[in-house]
Amino acid sequence: MQNYEVVPNIISGKDLDYLSDVYNWNFNACKLANNFANEVTDEEIKTLFEKVADMHMQHCKAVLNILR
Repeated sequence: MQNYEVVPNIISGKDLDYLSDVYNWNFNACKLANNFANEVTDEEIKTLFEKVADMHMQHCKAVLNILR
């Protein structure tokens, strides 16, 4: 194992697999929350589902920003 003075600017295959999983989990949760928000009639619950969907979308964007 190599010790680095400065961390290299690379993403390993294992890192990429993990980021892919995190993205997929959040993307699916966002889709589910949006679907539930469209199905529910109670406005308070609808608002909560919309907030959950927005939160998961922000997480997806954060993962994508790591890959830029």
